[in-house]
Amino acid sequence: MIDFDIQKFTRRCARLDRELRPGEAFYSELVAEGDQVVRRDYAAEAWQGPAEPTIGWWKSEVPDPKSNRMQWAPSDVMLEYFTQLLEDTQKAETCYVLALLMIRRRIFRLEASETDAEQNEALLIYCPRNETEYHVPVATPTQEQADAIQQELAELLFGDNT
Repeated sequence: MIDFDIQKFTRRCARLDRELRPGEAFYSELVAEGDQVVRRDYAAEAWQGPAEPTIGWWKSEVPDPKSNRMQWAPSDVMLEYFTQLLEDTQKAETCYVLALLMIRRRIFRLEASETDAEQNEALLIYCPRNETEYHVPVATPTQEQADAIQQELAELLFGDNT
């Protein structure tokens, strides 16, 4: 499995290099840079629109650090990231875990589980949002991989990671 060094929400504006305050509006974007996915956060007044090539972006509000409530990235951003992972055979475990998470969040609906002639199992999932069916190979991660995947998805897709 390839490890990505993805910056988590630092509570700092990438353009103004200042702290983002609780309750302040900010924008986040996921940008593809080579084989990396980088997250950048911007104060509302510093936001100039999404960079190229942007996987997705969203507007949020800096949560109170005393609150344990975590906010997900919008479903469309998660869906775009999922479709990129689906094409990357080296990220099969991450794609599988994200698919399960999206089923749990009701972005996807599990239609069936299929097994081919070589006994490879895949999930057939449906996305009502874009009316698309996906075949997701079952790629159960080891505990070590699961911990790394959980950290990667939290840093990329949560509005806060405190």
